[in-house]
Amino acid sequence: MEMRWGLMTVIVAALVVSGMADESGQRAPYRIHTLFSVECQNYFDWQTVGLMHSFKKSGQPGPITRLLSCTDEEMKNYRGMNLAPTLRVPSWSRHPKTADWYPAINKPVGVLHWLQHSEDAKNVDWVVILDADMIIRGPIIPWELGAEIGRPFAAHYGYLVGCDNLLVRLHTKHPELCDKVGGLLAMHIHDLRVLAPLWLSKTEEVRQDTPHWTTNITGDVYGKGWISEMYGYSFGAAEAGLKHKINDDLMIYPGYVPREGVEPVLLHYGLPFSIGNWSFTKLGHHEDNIVYDCNRLFPEPPYPREVKMIEPDQYKRRGLLLSLECMNTLNEGLILRHAENGCPKPKWSKYLSFLKSKTFMELTKPKLLAPGSVHILPDQHQPPPVDEFKGTYPKIHTLFSTECTTYFDWQTVGFMHSFRLSGQPGNITRLLSCTDEDLKNYKGHDLAPTHYVPSMSRHPLTGDWYPAINKPAAVVHWLHHTNIDAEYIVILDADMILRGPITPWEFKAAQGRPVSTPYDYLVGCDNDLARLHTRNPEACDKVGGVIIMHIEDLRKFAMYWLLKTQEVRADKEHYRKELTGDIYESGWISEMYGYSFGAAELNLRHIINKDILIYPGYVPEPGVDYRVFHYGLEFKVGNWSFDKANWRNTDLINKCWAKFPDPPNPSTVHQTDNDLRQRDLLSIECGQKLNEALFLHHKRRNCPEPGSETTEKISASRKVGNFETKQAQESNDSTGSSESEGRFSTLKLWVIALWLISGVGFLVVMLLVFSTRKVRGTIRGKGYRNKRRTSYSNAGFLDTSDRDRYVRNTET
Repeated sequence: MEMRWGLMTVIVAALVVSGMADESGQRAPYRIHTLFSVECQNYFDWQTVGLMHSFKKSGQPGPITRLLSCTDEEMKNYRGMNLAPTLRVPSWSRHPKTADWYPAINKPVGVLHWLQHSEDAKNVDWVVILDADMIIRGPIIPWELGAEIGRPFAAHYGYLVGCDNLLVRLHTKHPELCDKVGGLLAMHIHDLRVLAPLWLSKTEEVRQDTPHWTTNITGDVYGKGWISEMYGYSFGAAEAGLKHKINDDLMIYPGYVPREGVEPVLLHYGLPFSIGNWSFTKLGHHEDNIVYDCNRLFPEPPYPREVKMIEPDQYKRRGLLLSLECMNTLNEGLILRHAENGCPKPKWSKYLSFLKSKTFMELTKPKLLAPGSVHILPDQHQPPPVDEFKGTYPKIHTLFSTECTTYFDWQTVGFMHSFRLSGQPGNITRLLSCTDEDLKNYKGHDLAPTHYVPSMSRHPLTGDWYPAINKPAAVVHWLHHTNIDAEYIVILDADMILRGPITPWEFKAAQGRPVSTPYDYLVGCDNDLARLHTRNPEACDKVGGVIIMHIEDLRKFAMYWLLKTQEVRADKEHYRKELTGDIYESGWISEMYGYSFGAAELNLRHIINKDILIYPGYVPEPGVDYRVFHYGLEFKVGNWSFDKANWRNTDLINKCWAKFPDPPNPSTVHQTDNDLRQRDLLSIECGQKLNEALFLHHKRRNCPEPGSETTEKISASRKVGNFETKQAQESNDSTGSSESEGRFSTLKLWVIALWLISGVGFLVVMLLVFSTRKVRGTIRGKGYRNKRRTSYSNAGFLDTSDRDRYVRNTET
């Protein structure tokens, strides 16, 4: 009887295994092996515990092997050999030849060693390669993901910008095959055998190329060559002729919001993430002994019901729940590992009870891919269809944005003058952002064809002062309030001087493929900033300044530009220079990121042309006919310099013949160094064009000729004030002036005559008074005079009083 039950058990088990094999595709030749690479450290041990636990929960088919890179010295004290099925591989953390310390190289070293020395490598068809800092949520079946021989499947790593620039041309003969991928890799064993040695050699090659470690070339925010192994993979795959099928939503970083309708199968906790006041970063546990400290877990995160209370948005809440799942799976793995280590049973707690509950089991059950749910990104190197400009060229309309200040007015004068000379086809519109109060006193209405736009310098909702937002706001307003018959829109800045036409047919713009100029300092396209603000960080282009875009693209894109500008501007926590490239860390270039992130949302990839625009003061490339000067930065020629910021509060428009200091004569520039000579000649040209524009503007305003008598009088009057200004203006009417002076002279004569008559009358009166007193004194005689003296002596104060009365009467 027991034998019968035993036999039945074996049969049932065989059927179950057979069913699993059929369901997962494990029957030959579809055998899968999973690999991950670690080192002999506590840091990797707790990651191994989490990955291995999730591997078992997820139902991932086939065996798994940990590639353990350890030195002999490290192995003497290493305690974690039982954490996973393990193949010990040589440690190349310290390179055996160059002595370079770069532990990341152990990954391609480990894979190559496994191919050469493992029996498992001889009995497998498909290989899945993961990182240790991952949690598997569901089975990863290569052919279900779309992998084929010659077409591996991979997750997207958009920050590998070296696939698009000089770096790829230096390190592979097939730059067009370079894919920005990593993290999750699934490929056929035949492809891996070809790729693995190239992966290692290219990693060494990029690692040694220290001159090209800079952030703008590699996308590495630290500029230390730390992602050389990732480039080693991409460049090695290009050399092997492998073109990936790329997906950007099946692997997700905790803290990110998953795409609607997509169930990620892999959580990659390589970046910090948080829920409310709780947060986790793997780097905070670099030396953590948590695998071997009985019953110690990572800090418990909030419970799912708490997340539902603190986050009302269902999509963001879903992202937070994935963060919970990641952390709880790590802690669940630690509990089971502690039990295997022989640790005592942990004390009961609410959190332990939750991890053992049916609710948690339901939340973390394996996630299976729905048929047809895998989204493959289009080929990154395949350009969109090109619009052929046949017959007549399409209409063009040029836009530039300003505000109601004299600072923008003199820029407008320079811009419009150069526009007329450049041969730029089509019409032009100035987008003028003003408040109602600004418009009451504004004098520059006639400077350019103008579309008036409400000012958003002070944000109407947040009160934030950010004038740069007027640019996308004005474009949105213009699109919604004008009838546009142009097919292509050229968007420029006011602080530019045009030197020639900018047309879509010359620079190969097309619908779905705008043209722009490089703004390499927008490093946020390569780091967490892009991943925070767009679902398609790989589509973020570092561009700005000059934009050539099809009108239909602009209609779809403009509102994204405005919304993303507001979003980045509000994200004050990420204003730091290393994230944004903004040296002031003030969020001042939020509008530029708003443009790049908005375009990325629509997957609008730009043709980036560096031959359209140049900053005066920069050395030009030989033979390039630049079409635009962008004088946004200070530039110098000898002792002469120009910085637009110094003229912010100077009215050069309404003061006759005002201008900038004249640049030097071209004959005075460098004669020996041709690069510096060409640089200075372009700077002089820009300065001359601005002054030329101001001169013609004043001439159109009918300013008096420079050096004329009238001009000198006006200039003098401005120096001494309004009163003299009025006199100078009155002097223009000679007749009126003479009559006024005659009337004034007559009045003076009458005043003098009256004064003389009054004086003579006063003297006559005084003589009469004294004559009368003298006569009376003679009649009274000497006795009377003596009596008066006695009287005055006895009552001197009466004398004083009489004298006072006399004086008062006389004055009267």
